[in-house]
Amino acid sequence: MIAPASCEVGTSGWNYKHWKSRFYPDSLHTEEWLAFYSQHFHTVEINTTHYHLPAEASFRTWYAQTPADFTFAVKASRFITHMKKLRDVEEPLNLFLQRVCGLGDKLGPILYQLPPFWHANLERLEQFLKLLPAGLNHVFEFRHPSWLNEQVYSLLRRYNATLCLIALPGFESPKVATAPLVYIRMHGSKVKYGDRFPIDELQQWAALINRFLDDGHEVLVYFNNDAKAFAVENAKELCAMVERCR
Repeated sequence: MIAPASCEVGTSGWNYKHWKSRFYPDSLHTEEWLAFYSQHFHTVEINTTHYHLPAEASFRTWYAQTPADFTFAVKASRFITHMKKLRDVEEPLNLFLQRVCGLGDKLGPILYQLPPFWHANLERLEQFLKLLPAGLNHVFEFRHPSWLNEQVYSLLRRYNATLCLIALPGFESPKVATAPLVYIRMHGSKVKYGDRFPIDELQQWAALINRFLDDGHEVLVYFNNDAKAFAVENAKELCAMVERCR
């Protein structure tokens, strides 16, 4: 019997000093934060990889600090997405993927967040999609509205890539699934990264997630509103609203 689709909810990052006493006990050392986090959530999105590529030992350490069923989503280097804008990136892409494979069987999706000022370029996107190895989930977060059209969605579907759905103030995100995996990033309700999502807004997202689950999609959700540990609180609240959340 095929297991029903499930949802996992976590946060975008875990190493926030301002979460101490709000989420992490005051007596806990920073090296113990990930292990503590993994007692509350089954997944986390690594954002530091967007700014610099950690050493191989870091990925092995994160692997060792988490349970066997834990999942890491990893945000791709801004050198690939913002500086090179997906062009001539074979070498840095290969290096990045080799390094993150240190997470072994806990490696989940790779997130490619494109710059908010970069307009749609279908040819560039397809050339990049051709470089991506099978066997991994590749997720694309578009911040310029010119990318949000059926031509882009069709291209993602052709390569089995996921459109990232986002909650971002001032940005109207589509609610479209382009692959078996649905990936959602919760950046903020009224203030980007800085406020708490109200219950009624979470209920709307929960209803959408439940529909995706009913259609057989796996769903990953990450809260990026790290201020005052709102992300932790909202992640727990949303998970309680979703039928098959763990």
